Amino acid sequence: MGSGIAQVAGLADTDVTLIDNDPRALERASATIGDSLDRFVAKGKVEEADARAARGRIASTTDMGAAAEAEIVVEAVFERLSVKQEVFERLSRICGPETVLATNTSAIPITEIAAAATHPERVVGTHFFSPVPMMRLCELVRGMQTGDEALDRARAFAESTGKTCVVVNRDVAGFATTRLICAFVNEAARLVEDGVISAEDLDTACRLGFGHPMGPLATADLTGIDVITHATGNIYEDTGDPKFFAPSLLRRMVAAGRIGRKSGEGFFGYE
Repeated sequence: MGSGIAQVAGLADTDVTLIDNDPRALERASATIGDSLDRFVAKGKVEEADARAARGRIASTTDMGAAAEAEIVVEAVFERLSVKQEVFERLSRICGPETVLATNTSAIPITEIAAAATHPERVVGTHFFSPVPMMRLCELVRGMQTGDEALDRARAFAESTGKTCVVVNRDVAGFATTRLICAFVNEAARLVEDGVISAEDLDTACRLGFGHPMGPLATADLTGIDVITHATGNIYEDTGDPKFFAPSLLRRMVAAGRIGRKSGEGFFGYE
């Protein structure tokens, strides 16, 4: 996700610094951005000169201190509250009081993440959708203490990268879009698990019957079965609502490493 956000920001004439404590992760991110830009150029969606300029705007470092001069920091680490809180506690010491601290979470309440920051009013949720260079939506989420200025600046940043924003005003686990897709995927997986319908026919029904461009199971494969299962677990833990308890099929797929496109196999197979 971080590489995708950096790519769209770089294409939007914004200077970006990717920060990770693992140099190999930064190398992979750079390669991913380069490959993605090359594909866009090959398809005629981006000019070669623009892609080259975008690459030049994206730097990388293992030093979190590089965030000190940033106008906005978008955190995109693993979806675990303790990890995100540690990042925001460190950013609060590094960044000035005017820096907007955004979190690219899909399910963890913003208020809980912001609790680790010294200025919770500048913490805002910016839920970009994967793959970021292709998906047009950004879900902006207010924490209990998020200020209007932080929300407005986060919107301006997301819109500068070509995204359309929607605002979630109540900070509930899963926000709006993740709650919908998790409930949808859970029920779809239960129907397949119970032998009611095949994965192929279920997705076909959703595409042709509901006008969805992609069925829920193909969407889960694209997002990552592991990501969906983890997100629905976060929502279940926060709400206790049984519809968010991941069916055993999803949990078994994660255990088997069948987590979707990135592993080559999920509900469907991929080359």
